[in-house]
Amino acid sequence: MKFTKMHGIANDYIYVDCFREHVDEPEKLAVRLSDRRRSVGGDGIILICPSEVADFKMRMFNADGSEGKMCGNGARCVGKFVYDKGLTDKETVTLETLAGIKTLKLHVSGGKVKSVTVDMGKAEFRPKLVPVVYDGDEMVNAPIEVAGKLWKATAVSMGNPHCVIFTDEDISKLDLEKIGPMFERNPIFPDRVNTEFVNVVDPYTLRMRVWERGSGETMACGTGACAVAAAAVKMGISKAGERITVKLLGGDLEIICGDDCKIKMTGPAETAFEGEVSI
Repeated sequence: MKFTKMHGIANDYIYVDCFREHVDEPEKLAVRLSDRRRSVGGDGIILICPSEVADFKMRMFNADGSEGKMCGNGARCVGKFVYDKGLTDKETVTLETLAGIKTLKLHVSGGKVKSVTVDMGKAEFRPKLVPVVYDGDEMVNAPIEVAGKLWKATAVSMGNPHCVIFTDEDISKLDLEKIGPMFERNPIFPDRVNTEFVNVVDPYTLRMRVWERGSGETMACGTGACAVAAAAVKMGISKAGERITVKLLGGDLEIICGDDCKIKMTGPAETAFEGEVSI
């Protein structure tokens, strides 16, 4: 099987062109190929498939084999893949995901895609749609006890569930290997949860680390950055319609969250290498 290793600000996946390749058991393949010591290595695999309702379809599987509904960094790389490989000549393409159809605006230079703007849709705060077990209309800056400590959490869905934690503690010193799994598997999140820990630099700049369900700490998470920006606007930290730079371990993403909670994300997409593996 031929594959392409790509990353969006170091959130790296193994991409498979399912117009040419056939994958029978993607869950098992994700576990095997994601191993960074024994195989290709990555945060998971992403299958680029034909679609009946959009230009292309994306399926993404985390390193533990679980299927995710959406991956913002992955979507940008899919946009680069289909254009650079000649699967399309359009600079605006639609992408079917389990979180709905996303529109990608490809920014092309020298015949190659350098960055992509993704219309990520609307951030959802209603508890049942996150999902999160919570009595109120929205779980915003609400207390939650994890690892023997009280945190302030905001639950938001970007097609997948997120728990956003704004903290005055230096996030670089947090022990995510310890506390990340406790958030991920907290019983108030029935589908598990991605957790973002955030320092506010200023209203236009947010620093973030992320613990992704099924993958652990990753260098970046596009949907997580969108969730953080949406939470910042909801809490009055940032203003709707303004460009917010979210600084992740792997690099920066530019997020705009409108008054209607509709979000656009812009960031780079890069090809690392191509290869072939026996499956």
